[in-house]
Amino acid sequence: MTNKILKKISNTVRGLSIDSIQRANSGHPGLPMGMSDVGVVLFSKFLKFNPNNPEWFNRDRFVLSGGHGSMLLYSLLHLYGYDLSLDDLKDFRQWGSKTPGHPEYKITCGVDTTTGPLGQGLSNAVGMAFAESHLSAKYNKKDKKIINHFTYTIAGDGDLQEGVSHEVCSFAGHNKLNKLIVFYDSNNITIDGENGLSFTENVYKRFEAYNWHVQNINGHNYKDISKSIKKAKKTKKPSLIICRTIIGYGSPNLNNKSAVHGSPLGVLEVGLTKDNLGIPQDEFYISKSVLDFTRKAIIKGQKVNDKWNAKFEAYKTEYKDIATELIRSINNELPELDLPYFEQGSIATRTASGKIIDYLADNIPMLVGGSADLTPSNKTKAKKQSAYNPNNKTGQYIHYGVREFGMGAIMNGISLHGGLLPYGGTFFVFSDYMHPSIRMAALMGLQVIYVFTHDSIGLGEDGPTHQPVEHLTILRAIPNLINIRPMDANETSIAWQVALKRKTGPTSLILTRQNVPTFDRKTSGFASYNEAEKGAYVLVQDENYEIILIGTGSEIEIVLKAKKLLNKKGIKVRVVSMPSFELFEAQSNDYKKSVFPDNKRKRVAVEAGASQSWYKYVGTNGKIIGLDTFGASAAFEVLYEKFGITAEQTVIAALSILN
Repeated sequence: MTNKILKKISNTVRGLSIDSIQRANSGHPGLPMGMSDVGVVLFSKFLKFNPNNPEWFNRDRFVLSGGHGSMLLYSLLHLYGYDLSLDDLKDFRQWGSKTPGHPEYKITCGVDTTTGPLGQGLSNAVGMAFAESHLSAKYNKKDKKIINHFTYTIAGDGDLQEGVSHEVCSFAGHNKLNKLIVFYDSNNITIDGENGLSFTENVYKRFEAYNWHVQNINGHNYKDISKSIKKAKKTKKPSLIICRTIIGYGSPNLNNKSAVHGSPLGVLEVGLTKDNLGIPQDEFYISKSVLDFTRKAIIKGQKVNDKWNAKFEAYKTEYKDIATELIRSINNELPELDLPYFEQGSIATRTASGKIIDYLADNIPMLVGGSADLTPSNKTKAKKQSAYNPNNKTGQYIHYGVREFGMGAIMNGISLHGGLLPYGGTFFVFSDYMHPSIRMAALMGLQVIYVFTHDSIGLGEDGPTHQPVEHLTILRAIPNLINIRPMDANETSIAWQVALKRKTGPTSLILTRQNVPTFDRKTSGFASYNEAEKGAYVLVQDENYEIILIGTGSEIEIVLKAKKLLNKKGIKVRVVSMPSFELFEAQSNDYKKSVFPDNKRKRVAVEAGASQSWYKYVGTNGKIIGLDTFGASAAFEVLYEKFGITAEQTVIAALSILN
């Protein structure tokens, strides 16, 4: 493989990229022009993939963390034989195209994760490398290494400036994720101008301090690129290859300028650039010699895939039981589960969740959990689980450290890799730190489970900094995220059941610190806790009821006390437990009207959080007992009384409606 053909392919990538961006009159040519040499060497010589089977489990993963440079990835995918046509490249950034402005998982064949918000692609790559490390340690045999692949990432200055990069790269170095190789596109340019405006750190020393293997290379020298990858593959640490590049490489007037980062070159500059690079002026030009070379990847990839298939067949014969377990995990198939039932009593929903996790860890081999340094409080570590570390890579529990955003983004990478089902815990108030990764999980439709404990002012003395108020409203606004705030231990079992079954998006379980009553549904006259799967249901009601009281989580106890007080006044009440708005909205209109009949408009909702999201259900004439201010430091019983989240205040609100 000569430098001459590599150069021709690299310049072809540059030509395709600038043509697509110019046609769309929108896009980011700087990165594709600057990093095409690295991308071409990687795809031509090192990356293990099969264009005919893009979901092959043992393929190398490739993440373009700087997703704005998407035309680099799209050009490579087209040239190397993926199902992405030249017409698709011409359709860049258009409605319904397979080449959106930033790479999107499930939209474009060969895209391993959705990237765009800087830092998150790199973080996903750390999760993928973790998954490979854990699964290979768990399932490989000396004679049959069936899980053995690398995760490659291209990241830029913006990725490394984002705070989450510090979290995940520190995590990767600590855990010696040596199958992770990151190419740092070091071109010294951001949108505002030269890096020196805001970024003067020594990246080399920074990553050495993280316990990474670090190299400095010329990112336009094919020999340097190849040698650096070979070295990186042999290290026992994650690897950073600092690629000194020229943004907009090949453009006579715009190279090494911030203007080339995020705007088309312009018709004149496109022509000058092609002349400078020796590319014909034809739009979307690909020479026969280039295509003949790159399309060999189809045959090469199929051979590598076939060889692995044969090895896996032998593995299934020799190691039948664990092979069956692995196949089920790869296919995300859960065993039959009989989640714990809780007898009448008093228990915090976080504690109930911990007992459920004990059961799940015994029965779901692909389950991996963790916490952002709050394990004892979140109750997220099962008795059976050992901690993952470089000396115990089969450990199923992850100590993420105080890195909430990093945890969320790493979990996304674990889910994207496949073969594992991740959950992670922190205090609900710190979902703020995780929000960008939660949003990306929802956007990609990833099965990720969040265990958010200490769900309200009910956590007490830690005070307003730790008491979530607006958080439920914020999470309820994220499309494709299911939020469940169970009233008791058995609704918590249902919440876990929903999260485990749901494979099309993330689920958050929002749990109490304080004890709440577990009701005996058989003798109390209450509806079955199984009804919680519908998101809202009639818990209990009086015949010919006059008003509906609605609650979630720990506030159901308050609602039930209010019902008793209203009953003493001769007022008949329906009580609705509403653990999940999203699950309820997925029900039929007939069911929704059966819970909230059109002719029963007198309603009071009780929830120890912001009132904003409740108006849809109580209407403008209803009442909401909530918290539209920050909390305070005191015992939780005092807080509920002082902030008026009580049965007595609920009765006053109900009477004001009825009168």
